[in-house]
Amino acid sequence: MAYRINTRLRDELVQYGGLDANKCFNCGNCTAACGLSERETIFPRRDIRSMQLGLEGRIEESLDPWLCYYCGDCSDTCPREAEPGELMMSMRRWLTARYDWTGISKLLYTNHIAEYAILVVLAALVMALFFVPGFGFPLLAEHPEAREHVMLQFFAPKHAVHYGDLIMAAVLSFFLATNVLRMWSKTMKSSGAGPGHYLGQLHELVIHAATQKRWAACDGERARFHWLRHVLLVTGYGTMLLLVVVFLTWFQIEDTAWHWTSIPGYYATLVLLGVTITMITDRMAKKDQIHKYSHPSDWLFLALLLGTSVTGILLHAFRLADLPMLTYCMYMLHLAIAVPMLLVEVPFGKWSHLAYRPMAMYLNKVKEAAARDRVGATSTAAAK
Repeated sequence: MAYRINTRLRDELVQYGGLDANKCFNCGNCTAACGLSERETIFPRRDIRSMQLGLEGRIEESLDPWLCYYCGDCSDTCPREAEPGELMMSMRRWLTARYDWTGISKLLYTNHIAEYAILVVLAALVMALFFVPGFGFPLLAEHPEAREHVMLQFFAPKHAVHYGDLIMAAVLSFFLATNVLRMWSKTMKSSGAGPGHYLGQLHELVIHAATQKRWAACDGERARFHWLRHVLLVTGYGTMLLLVVVFLTWFQIEDTAWHWTSIPGYYATLVLLGVTITMITDRMAKKDQIHKYSHPSDWLFLALLLGTSVTGILLHAFRLADLPMLTYCMYMLHLAIAVPMLLVEVPFGKWSHLAYRPMAMYLNKVKEAAARDRVGATSTAAAK
């Protein structure tokens, strides 16, 4: 297949965190060191070579960057210190921007001032909602008793918040689903896969989405630690998402009473806080290859997670202490951090990887199944 050469591709990838790809002289040592590289997926060497040649079309249709979990073995053993692991990471960010039809992902990754501005504007809009008549502080003014004791129903009525959550979930799902569809169209257009191949490998999508087990197959104890920490983070975030979007009627307590939903809430909060703090300390220490380099978007992601966790804990503490005004203000601040994080990170940023990675594992298996069937059909035809 012929590919158009983009002579500025290497410069473009630098904006996404890529380093000097010219250091690599394609010795193949990175591929040999990688425990996940296989016969049909010989990364990182092939993708780095495509980057050097400016073959953006070849990278776009490749699933290899998503099959890499950045254990760091390739970078540790690179004789030229070309940092192949970080080059693969930059390709994942670049691909995220290519899948996104809105152009927002590209803006977030390449223009950090614009990224901060978008978050600030979204936060301001969320806070403005609490000054709309019939909601927030205007509603609170109509109920003097809610200023004496915590009564969230007179500040943020559950039905209104619940409808808002459902609308937000629908919007996020739409953008993420359409971006994943673009990923499929770019990577599978020449695979020759049919409906049977997709259905036959569907279990791979479920398994990898739930466990990210491929990460656990990386060599070294630290790789397993990073995988386990990631799984905990996802369970914590998923639990909180379910509580807020699905079980809000029970989760948002109206007074200072204790409720059973506090148990999963405590779990999610402690996991988010603990994992985020360890990730921040690891990135500051830079002991592991995966933390040696940090893109500004990595730090912003962790800052938003930390802010969401801390404000959630303070909100709960103020509610239990029956401090109404502090509770209401912290509720507003909590949403002003959490909502922009969801709107930006889920379809366009770091959280979108939770969709792209398992989808890549699944599509790779579909490709392999289709290739096996083609070989089998060719062999049968030759035998005849």
